[in-house]
Amino acid sequence: MTDAVLGWVQDLMSSPWLYLALFGLAALDGFLPVLPSESVVITAGVFAATGQPDLLAVVVVAALGALAGDHTSYLFGHLAGPRLQARARPGTRRRRGLDRADRLLATRGGVLLVTARYVPGARTALTLTAGALRWPLRRFTPFAVLGGVTWALWSAGIGYVGGLAFEEDPLLGLLLGLGLALGLAALGEGVRHLVQRRRKPPPAPAVPRPARERCTSAA
Repeated sequence: MTDAVLGWVQDLMSSPWLYLALFGLAALDGFLPVLPSESVVITAGVFAATGQPDLLAVVVVAALGALAGDHTSYLFGHLAGPRLQARARPGTRRRRGLDRADRLLATRGGVLLVTARYVPGARTALTLTAGALRWPLRRFTPFAVLGGVTWALWSAGIGYVGGLAFEEDPLLGLLLGLGLALGLAALGEGVRHLVQRRRKPPPAPAVPRPARERCTSAA
């Protein structure tokens, strides 16, 4: 299937339809991880080194497709959430798993969401879980954008600078993308914690008790 899709995309490299194909594959890969979206974006990056297609357009379209796919997966999880929660009875393994996932999302959700973008099955599971557990969309979207952009930059960039450079050590390319994603996600989490810390109201000053009340207490 991968070879067939790559062959079809290569035939579109000089056609404007390529961008629609990139968007569709990146979006579908958000909830159908069997599709080779990374390979397609890398291939587009290789051809972009020759002048066509446009590298910036490849990155933007791939990132938008990834963002659409992640939000579609989030929506599926959101719709299935009530049924999943109802079936997870207290004390069961399913309930413990949901509680554990909820705690992870609350503490390291941003980092997990960005890094999971590089692992097809993991990103689908995580976006579905985030939707099912009602992880706030205002937190989900910024990290989904961050993950999609870094993933598109990494995939297209690897192809553009020469995918053959990582032919003997493909793990190096993966670690490069993961390192970039982790750094940006950690920065985002740090900024969020700093903003929340500054928004916390100062503690209310202690109100002294009336003198009569103090005397009564001492007695």
